[in-house]
Amino acid sequence: MLLTILLLTVLAIIILITKVKILIDYFHGNDNDHLKVTVRAWGGLIKYKVDIPVIKVDDNSPTIVVEEKVQTGPNENMKEEKSVQVDKTDLLNSFNDFKQLLTHIAGLHKIIRNFLKKVTIRKIEWHTMVGVGDAAATAVITGAFWAVKGGVIGVLSHYMKLKDMPVMTITPSFQHAVSITSFKCMIQFRVGHAILAGIKLVKYWKGGWPEFKTKPLSALSGDKTNTV
Repeated sequence: MLLTILLLTVLAIIILITKVKILIDYFHGNDNDHLKVTVRAWGGLIKYKVDIPVIKVDDNSPTIVVEEKVQTGPNENMKEEKSVQVDKTDLLNSFNDFKQLLTHIAGLHKIIRNFLKKVTIRKIEWHTMVGVGDAAATAVITGAFWAVKGGVIGVLSHYMKLKDMPVMTITPSFQHAVSITSFKCMIQFRVGHAILAGIKLVKYWKGGWPEFKTKPLSALSGDKTNTV
């Protein structure tokens, strides 16, 4: 009995101090968008990857088409593919759900902020090429992009631990209209800090269960799922 308690205690400690790494890789090239998010723990023994190779506006309807590929396991042998369409109703429902959370959780901002203080963000690479075909206008847009990037990095460093100096470039294209952006970063946090934030969310919950309007991905129109 004592040995079992000891083993469970050691296992709990290992889980609490486990570091989770989230790698974000986003690319935008004119009308092409590609997002890849990889979650890893225990040196890759636990691995979850979401690959979204297509994010585009549907030509036949006012919706956004998203194709998603999910791979899990150390060898990424568990695969799942989805194709969903998101319209303005889905976006409005998401805003409504966030409002519901603000209503039911006292001090939500403080809880999230305290958790983000424990989060480390590093290896930021943000490269952009932009141009509108006019030299003067491109110069103005380039300056605006530098301001936006500086503001985003400032917010990230304010709420999270920024360990490495970000690598950022903006290349103006004075003769051609172009819009290309590549963004990569790695986010780290301990499982224990995430669990503590979850406990606080439950502790400060008030009122009944909110009426969320956002539908799960499987319920969205145009969903196609294949599992291998």
